[in-house]
Amino acid sequence: METLCQELEKEYHTLDKALGALDPDEWNRVTPFGNWSIREEIGHIAYYDNKATLAITDPKAFQGHLEEILTICKDPEEMFELSLGPGRNLEPKELMDLWKRERTVMVHALKALAPDTKHPWYGPPMTAPSFATARLMETWAHGQDILDTLGIERTPTQGLEHIALLGVKTFGWAYVNRNMAKPGDKVRVELTGPADETWTFGDKDWPNRVTGTALDFCLVVTQRRHVDDTGLRVTGDTAKEWMTIAQAFAGPPSSGPKPFT
Repeated sequence: METLCQELEKEYHTLDKALGALDPDEWNRVTPFGNWSIREEIGHIAYYDNKATLAITDPKAFQGHLEEILTICKDPEEMFELSLGPGRNLEPKELMDLWKRERTVMVHALKALAPDTKHPWYGPPMTAPSFATARLMETWAHGQDILDTLGIERTPTQGLEHIALLGVKTFGWAYVNRNMAKPGDKVRVELTGPADETWTFGDKDWPNRVTGTALDFCLVVTQRRHVDDTGLRVTGDTAKEWMTIAQAFAGPPSSGPKPFT
C-alpha cells in the first residue's frame, strides 16, 4: 500500500507542476477526453477522491450515496455531470486547494488499510491494493488528458506496472461490459518498463500476445490512445480484438479515440 500511494503521489506532483504554470484562462482549455476542460478534469478527480475516502472510512454512508445517485441519475452521463461540478463552480486556486485537501485525506486513509480488506465502489467491492491502483489509474489517465492538452511529455514511472496489471486483469471485463462472449483464448502480454526491465503477464506459450512498452499499453487500456497510434505489436485475432475494446476502468463501454487522432 505504501508503494502504491507513493506512485499515486508522484502523479499528483507531476500535475501540480504542470497546473501551477497555467494562467486562469488556460484552465478552460478543452482536453481530448469528452470535450472536458482542464478544470473539469481536476474537478472530476477531486470528486472521486472524496468518494473514495467515504467508501474507505464509512462504507454505510457510501452505500447511501450510491442509492441516492441511482435515484437521481437516469444514465451514466448524468453521473459524470455530478463529478464535474467542482471544476465548473470554483476558481482555479480554490479548485486546487480543494483537490489537495481531498487527495491528502484519501491517501492517508489508503495507507492505513490492511491489504486483505475489501471496500465498496461503483462496481464490485475491491481489495485495498486494487482500490489504490484504481485511483492511480484514474489520476494517471486524466493527467494524460491534461498533459496532452498542454503539449507536455510525461516521464514514465514505476507506477505503470500497477496500471498495466489492472489492464491485464480487466481483459474479461472489456467483453462482459459489452455483452460479448469472453474468448476462450488468453493473451500473453510482454512489456518494457521505464528502466528497460521486462514485465510479463500470462503463459509464454500462448500464441495471442501484445508486446511493447508499458507506456503504450497503459495508454491503450485507459483509452487515451488507439492501438494503431502506438508501437505495440499485436499478434492473434483475440489480442487484436481486445486491444480495440480494452477498458481498465468502470462505467459503460466506451471506445476511446479513433485511429490517427
